[in-house]
Amino acid sequence: MRFLRDESKFAQGKIAVLQYFTVAVFVFILGGYWNLQIRNEELYSSKAERNRIKSLPMPAPRGKILDRDKRVIVDNHSSFSVLLSRETLRDEHLQPIAEGLGLDYEELVARLKRFRARPKYQAVIIKEELTPSDIAFVESHRDPDTYPEMELIHTEKRVYPASGFAAHMIGYVGEVSEAELNQADFAKYQQGDMVGKTGLERQYNDLLTGVDGQRQVLVDNIGNERRILGMKPAVAGQNIELTVDLDVQTVMELAMDGRRGGAIALDPRNGEVLAMTSKPSFDLSKLSSRERTKEWRDIFSNPDKPLLNRAIQAQLSPGSTFKPFVALAALEAGTVDEHTSFTCTGGMTFAGRYFRCHNRHGHGPTSLKKALAQSCDVYFYNVGARLGIDRISALGEIAGLGQKTGIDLPAEAEAMLPSSRWKIRNLREKWHEGDTVNVAIGQGYLTMTPIQLAYGIGGIVMGGVWHTPHLLRNGDAPKKPAHQAELNLDHVRTVMDGMCDVVNGGGTAGSARLPGGEMCGKTGTAQTASNEYQKAKGIHLKDNAWFIAFAPRVNPEIVVAVLFEEGEHGPQAGTIARDIVKAYFDKKVRKEVSQTGVPAVTASAPADAANAPARVAN
Repeated sequence: MRFLRDESKFAQGKIAVLQYFTVAVFVFILGGYWNLQIRNEELYSSKAERNRIKSLPMPAPRGKILDRDKRVIVDNHSSFSVLLSRETLRDEHLQPIAEGLGLDYEELVARLKRFRARPKYQAVIIKEELTPSDIAFVESHRDPDTYPEMELIHTEKRVYPASGFAAHMIGYVGEVSEAELNQADFAKYQQGDMVGKTGLERQYNDLLTGVDGQRQVLVDNIGNERRILGMKPAVAGQNIELTVDLDVQTVMELAMDGRRGGAIALDPRNGEVLAMTSKPSFDLSKLSSRERTKEWRDIFSNPDKPLLNRAIQAQLSPGSTFKPFVALAALEAGTVDEHTSFTCTGGMTFAGRYFRCHNRHGHGPTSLKKALAQSCDVYFYNVGARLGIDRISALGEIAGLGQKTGIDLPAEAEAMLPSSRWKIRNLREKWHEGDTVNVAIGQGYLTMTPIQLAYGIGGIVMGGVWHTPHLLRNGDAPKKPAHQAELNLDHVRTVMDGMCDVVNGGGTAGSARLPGGEMCGKTGTAQTASNEYQKAKGIHLKDNAWFIAFAPRVNPEIVVAVLFEEGEHGPQAGTIARDIVKAYFDKKVRKEVSQTGVPAVTASAPADAANAPARVAN
């Protein structure tokens, strides 16, 4: 019996030990559970969160911009950007991240606020074009224990020509704004996307923009990629080929360098833009960024308005470059013929007011061709008075003045082609004869842009066919029918002859003559303010210099319009146009020699050019 009692005590002891052990195991398990789920819940859930699938964006490169010979004008280069995940972002990390990447803290906070309406799983690019030190900072701090919000991705950065080359024509890209997101053109974009802001980048944004890809990767709890789970490759944007000739563009850029104004060269046979520039210019790379740098702010606040594309937006009096339009209007209306002569004595009186000629000594008896060549103001005062403003306006309207030419660039200006009806409607005043004689010499209410001048003269030298100026050359180029008008080709030839005498017949632009070639043109010297205003203000403002050129004399291939602000005299702009025309024909010679081995045809006119009719394009 005693043995049985001892054995029972031993069994009870074993059961007790087993019970204690079981309780200890449960306590251990519960402790572990408490440690995992309660005490360090944040730590372990954070680690588990990191050990998961990540979707990383793969931004698509934009299409390249090429010239007419397929030479690259705008390209892309490989770079790295840093993303910030808003899902895992901790506010206390923002300051050290901004300092580590050299970012302005306030701007970083403001940038993140702009994404408040977007889903949190969409990360935000906070810096592009990382430097080696930026990359080192990200790589050494994006671990889970430091700043796991950061992520490094590969991107393609736009590479623009240096020194503001063709900046206004090309335009720049930037992050789509809230205002743009409400516009139909940007309906398919979302906050954070890069879009074209100005120029060709804006005009052909949909062609140039590709389709972003995405990469799904499995990352471990310290942020290292373990496996690629899926990939949707990015689709690059479409390359666009321009009508622009890089060689002519380069010469135009150099000829206008250091000046303020705009220039454009067109092929009047088809409307192709061969070159276009505006000065002063700006560095495109400073604007094509998500960051607002000091240089960016300087460009916007510059009083010389470098962002203004003077080739299509400068609305200024064209001065005497308007006289060929007046001459043609008078010939078409029959109020003068090529033999009609007026005597210039240095000025004349209209409606009780004395109007001076630029030649205070007078040009003497002056015919229409001589008036064009010598730019006689008195002759055109008389022509304007005979014609009246409405017939001048009607011809200007046919030539596309006072309206947009329709070039494939955003924000083209209309400028002003006045008429008696316009003055009553807009100023509530009657039109006066003095107004007409002012317009007849390209002053007064009349304003034009360089592209309107090139387009208008281009259609006239084509015998009445105006092709819409355009920059896109490949298959997606807009096909707009040419505007045509019935012009008397004898009248057109008379005006063209007068313009040829401006350069080659002892006219006002002899300095623009091309040796061995035949460039024709018309000078313009336009006041920027009336003499009375300058006298009252005690100031002297320099005149703007204009020049319109076409070449060769027969079957013109190029028309060039130059605006040189404060250039004082038209011939100053004429020499710029001469260099551009020369560059065009020099290249033509080189090209033909390289293709045939035979010296090419130059801009020289055939001996009977003066008697040949102007060609009417189809």
